[in-house]
Amino acid sequence: MSSLKSNFDELVAKIKQGREFTHASFEPIYYLVFSPDEIVAVKRQKKAWLARLKTEGWIVKEFSVAEQIESLLKKINPAVRKMWEAADKKDPLNFNKVTQSIANNLTKEGEGLKEVFENFLLEAEKDPNALILVTDLEALHPYMRIGSIESGLQGKFNVPTVFLYPGVRTGKTRLKFLGFYPEDGNYRSLHVGG
Repeated sequence: MSSLKSNFDELVAKIKQGREFTHASFEPIYYLVFSPDEIVAVKRQKKAWLARLKTEGWIVKEFSVAEQIESLLKKINPAVRKMWEAADKKDPLNFNKVTQSIANNLTKEGEGLKEVFENFLLEAEKDPNALILVTDLEALHPYMRIGSIESGLQGKFNVPTVFLYPGVRTGKTRLKFLGFYPEDGNYRSLHVGG
């Protein structure tokens, strides 16, 4: 297995090179794929990677999925939150209802995670040297996968966007999120590592 360092070096080279015309999409979307066992190691490397990208001339704008989920959940209607708490007290081991309710809020049309990310992309476009680094994808489990957000924003990636993806690469365009979700081949991105 390639090391995180060599995979990151390859990723930087590919970003500098740009996407080739042979890809199904011309959008500058890149995935650094790493084993779920390396999540902590990636978090430890992130600061050094941010510094490296800065020295390469990019202004890195980090989009933490975990922070965005937390922000969205803080905005949930207090009545809904009380219902979650009551359901939790009534049946503390039944996670399905609360999980589904959280997933519904994160995918809510017009105000979910996809829309938050779309606004982030639009804001980043204002800077010609911007590069977006999407972190903490593991926070999407068990609510959704990043592929649904990526496909919902097709045509809107105008800034190089790097996803730090914990999973397994099963082909040129197929990935298994966290190594146990069914493989998904709907990604329009370039994958490094995995």
